[in-house]
Amino acid sequence: MTTAKRDTYTPETLLSVAVQVFNERGYDGTSMEHLSKAAGISKSSIYHHVTGKEELLRRAVSRALDGLFAILDEEPARVGRAAERLEYVVRRMVEVLIAELPYVTLLLRVRGNTGTERWALERRRDFDHRVAELLKAAAADGDVRGDVEVRLATRLVFGMVNSIVEWYRPDGRGMNEREVADTVAQLVFGGLRRPG
Repeated sequence: MTTAKRDTYTPETLLSVAVQVFNERGYDGTSMEHLSKAAGISKSSIYHHVTGKEELLRRAVSRALDGLFAILDEEPARVGRAAERLEYVVRRMVEVLIAELPYVTLLLRVRGNTGTERWALERRRDFDHRVAELLKAAAADGDVRGDVEVRLATRLVFGMVNSIVEWYRPDGRGMNEREVADTVAQLVFGGLRRPG
């Protein structure tokens, strides 16, 4: 774990350090002492900017959720046939996940033990529901297979996308976010698109 230097401390640096510590130790296993040591600042400096670790958690998962929900507002996610919109959303989900990897990793690990975690889970369910609606619309249009149950297909798509947090490392030696997004889209839509 890297330690932030006192002279470069900012609220964004604190958030980045907190996400790293939460991902390493688990949210419940992280104390303010852990955060202050990792950030290289006193606990009182942290409390100067946030009310506590739950506020840091909310800021972190909000960053991930805001990135995901922003996809749904992008024009290619709103205009056109449902199948094309769905494919666009899935590609962008991969890109956002990779761009915000530590934040999305944390989001995917919340379990509902605090008010913030329950709020994050509810927003995740809302996002999942919106993507499932796109899949339903694509099936109704006849553009994706009708013999695959929509909820199951949605869960499998999210499972594939969300698993990226477990293995993707932005080290420059592996696939870039575009290649990962293209591969996920190829696998998902190769299996979902109606033959013809």
